[in-house]
Amino acid sequence: MFNMGNKGLFTFLVTLFMLTAFASNAQEGESIFNSKCATCHAPHKDMTGPKLFEVRQKWEEGGAMEGSLYQWVKNWQVAAATDPYAKEVADWAPSAMTTFADLSNEQIDAIFNYVDEQPLPGAGGGESAAGGEMVASTNTQENDLGWIWYILGAVFLVVIFSVGGVKRQLQELDEDAGKEIKVGSKAWMFKNRKYIGMVGLVVVMAGVTWLLVGLNQVGVVTGYQPSQPIAFPHDKHAGINGIDCKYCHNSANKSKSAGIPTTNVCMNCHKQIQGEGDQVEKIKKIYKSAGFSPEGGGKYSGETENIVWNKVHQLPDHVYFNHSQHVEVGGIDCKQCHGDMTKQKELPRVVPVEELNKIEGNIQLTKATLTMGWCIECHGVKEVSSGPIEGKGGYYDEIHKRLLENDETLYEEYLEDGKVTVDELGGWECAKCHY
Repeated sequence: MFNMGNKGLFTFLVTLFMLTAFASNAQEGESIFNSKCATCHAPHKDMTGPKLFEVRQKWEEGGAMEGSLYQWVKNWQVAAATDPYAKEVADWAPSAMTTFADLSNEQIDAIFNYVDEQPLPGAGGGESAAGGEMVASTNTQENDLGWIWYILGAVFLVVIFSVGGVKRQLQELDEDAGKEIKVGSKAWMFKNRKYIGMVGLVVVMAGVTWLLVGLNQVGVVTGYQPSQPIAFPHDKHAGINGIDCKYCHNSANKSKSAGIPTTNVCMNCHKQIQGEGDQVEKIKKIYKSAGFSPEGGGKYSGETENIVWNKVHQLPDHVYFNHSQHVEVGGIDCKQCHGDMTKQKELPRVVPVEELNKIEGNIQLTKATLTMGWCIECHGVKEVSSGPIEGKGGYYDEIHKRLLENDETLYEEYLEDGKVTVDELGGWECAKCHY
C-alpha cells in the first residue's frame, strides 16, 4: 500500500517520465521532419506539398478512413487507391510524393506532434533582404590625383608670367645693346635665368610624371560595381546557408568561364523556399523567369524569360584567362580574386587589392586588381608545387620531362627554394595570357 507521500512521489515520477517521453518524441519528430519532409513541406504554408499543421485533424474532418494518413506517408499510391479522401489529396498537386515505408506509425505521429507545436509566423516576420540598400555604381575610377591639377595650374600660371617677362627683357636687351643694363624689376628674370631654368625643368618633370601616373590608371576598374536585375545576397547564400561557390558557378573548375547560374539552378532551392518579407519580390523575379507558379504545389507554364545579369569582372579582348586552370590546377581559392563572398552584403564588385590583402589566407599583392601587374605579381609568388614535380601527372610530368631533357641544372635551380612557382613554369611568358 502507498501512503500519501508515496503516492505523491509516484505521481511525480510518472509525470516526469511522460514529459521526458514527450520531449524525446518531439525531438525525434523534428529530426525526421528535417531529414525527410522539409524539402517539400512546411508547417504553415503550401510548398511543393501542402502545409502539415493539424493535418491529422484535417484528414479526420475530411472523412478519411482510419489509418489512411499513416498509409499515405508510407505509400501514397496505396492510400489513394483505397481511400477517396486520399485520392482528392493526390489530385491537389501533380508532384509525386516520396514513399517512406520504413517509418512506423509512432514515428509518423512524432512528426505531426512536432509540426503541430510550431507557432504561427509573426505578422510581417521573416528576415529582411540581405545587404540593406544595394548600390549601383558606374565604371568610374576614383583616385587621389585631384590636388595635382591645382599645383600644376599654379605652376603653369607662374611659367606663363615668367615667359612673358623674359620676352620683354630680351626685347629691351636687343634695343639697348651695348648699353649698361640697369638692375630693376624687369631684369630679374634674366639675372636669375639659372633658377628659372631649374624651375622649368621641375615643371617638365612634374608634367611627365603626371602623364605616366595618368596612363597607369587607364583600364583600371577597381571598385566597379554595376547594377543587377536582382540584388542577390551572397552573404545569405554563401555565408549563412553555406552554399559552395561552385554549386552555382558550376563550371569554375572545369571551364574557361565560371558561368552565371541559370534560373534552373536557383529553382533547385527556390521551388520550395518562397521567401519572407522583402525576399518575396526577389524570388518572384526568379519564378517569372522560370515560368513557375508556386500556387497549388507549384506548376510550370512553359513561358520563360531571361534574366540579364551585368558582367562585373571585365577583361580586355586580348587577354586569356582560364578559371579551371587556376581553380583546379593552381588551387586558387575564389576569395583571392573575388573577396570573401560569405560577407558580401552589397552587389558584387571588383574588390580593391587593399581589401583582398586583409582576407586571411590570401596572397599579399600590391598592384591594382585585374591589372597586368596584379597577375604577374601573383605568378611570381604563387607556388604550384612544393618539392619535386615528378609523378604529379599530366601537365607536371610533361614539365618535368622537358626540364630534365633540356638542362638538369636548370631544374635544380627551380627547386632551390623548395617550390615551383608559376613564373618558373613559364607563367611570365606573354603568350600564356595574351592572344
